[in-house]
Amino acid sequence: MKRLASLVLSAACFALTLSTRAAAQPPPPLEDFVALASTDARISEAAASRLAPLWRNSYAAMILDLARFFRPVREAGGPMVGEDSLGGDEDAQTGRTARGSQEPFTVGRQTPESLIRGRLMRFLSKRTGRSFGNDLKLWRKWSWSLPEDPHPEYAAFKARLYANVDPRMAAFFEAPTKPRIRLDEIDWGGVGVNGIPPLDQPKVVRAEEAGFMGERNVVFGLVVNGEARAYPKRILAWHEMALDTVGGIKLAIVYCTLCGTVIPYEATADGRAFTFGTSGLLYRSNKLMFDLETKSLWSTLEGRPVVGPLSEGDLVLKYRPVVTTSWKEWREAHPDTTVLSLDTGHRRDYDEGKAYAAYFSHDDLMFEVPGQDKRLKRKAEVVTFFAGDGRTRTPVALDAAFLKKNPAYTFTVLGTGYVALTTEGGANRIYRSDDTRFVRFSGGQALDDRGRVFEVEENRLEGPDGIVLAREPARRTFWFAWSAQFPQTVLIK
Repeated sequence: MKRLASLVLSAACFALTLSTRAAAQPPPPLEDFVALASTDARISEAAASRLAPLWRNSYAAMILDLARFFRPVREAGGPMVGEDSLGGDEDAQTGRTARGSQEPFTVGRQTPESLIRGRLMRFLSKRTGRSFGNDLKLWRKWSWSLPEDPHPEYAAFKARLYANVDPRMAAFFEAPTKPRIRLDEIDWGGVGVNGIPPLDQPKVVRAEEAGFMGERNVVFGLVVNGEARAYPKRILAWHEMALDTVGGIKLAIVYCTLCGTVIPYEATADGRAFTFGTSGLLYRSNKLMFDLETKSLWSTLEGRPVVGPLSEGDLVLKYRPVVTTSWKEWREAHPDTTVLSLDTGHRRDYDEGKAYAAYFSHDDLMFEVPGQDKRLKRKAEVVTFFAGDGRTRTPVALDAAFLKKNPAYTFTVLGTGYVALTTEGGANRIYRSDDTRFVRFSGGQALDDRGRVFEVEENRLEGPDGIVLAREPARRTFWFAWSAQFPQTVLIK
């Protein structure tokens, strides 16, 4: 027994020594990862031999980032295995997706790019023992399942890689601060910085001057300090952001088309004014915006900086209520509204339904997310908001199809009462209900279970005896995007 115990102790000490040596080994230089993608096979193979003894599976993200930019050969008569849409948002806007035919290479014949892709994937398979071939979606899901343990210079690697797309992207990764999100989940959306150009203080016209608007055109409407404005989906989808001033408040109207949500953020936080733009990068298929002042990347769904100089602070942008509705419903409710003009300074086909037509026509995603909550279809529309006050906030999603069948739906989250009111046209608004239970909604009035009538205003409910119930800043979102960002969300369906 003593001999056995001695052997066990010796083995444990030996394992600890190996572990300590491994931990003490310096990480491989970034140049070796870059060299893996060399057009010269000898340079690539030399880099692979240097990387092999220092390999950690968490480095796989760097190989996948590289492979993203090299297409494999398309097999004759079929799609490429693991094909990604390198065109990103531009493809979605023009109606082309990864399911379309954009292959620039000769079918069935190797190219310099496909040879590089092949070497990268073979190296990755040999080092990890995984056999996912060219399927980047499977590789990424596996990589995202690993504990986060990135190369210490991974941010510098991202900066160098994306600088080849747009030199301005490098600045997003150069701050020494710790990011709030995993860098390996940040992906290129297919365009450069502001490659989808935001509208800056866009021209607006009065409702009676908007002859170009059809009654069934989708608009995103909001009221700020008594001023009503409509943002047509057909215009905003081509720009994905409008820097505007409504009711004297400077706003960044952010439209993440891939996740199906519009959020009007105030462009000031903690006394600091920010000028926002589109980074060209995505996180879990959600657009990352950036501020011009610090080059920090901001989460579209949360309105907070997640990468860059501001990522370790507590800044959070305040957002305003917005409703997705038809031009007819919005104009009838707000006859004094203004609406974006077609005179944007850009040449686009602003006809209804032209932008992102293919993407909106099916349930497939253009960019994968780590997990998919199957309680609803991926692109099912949900009405989302954060319940609670202050720092105690719970993400909530209500199935829009369910609300359509229940136009006055009262519910409780964290002990606070809310009511979702849905018009005949399907426009959703959420208000605090406190201890009031609503049973009917029609004609701009909501009736509670005591027979009291409440007038439905854009930003509040006005009841008898001076009762005022505030509106919650909710918005429409695709289910996959919300659940990927907030997997512990409360779903009502």
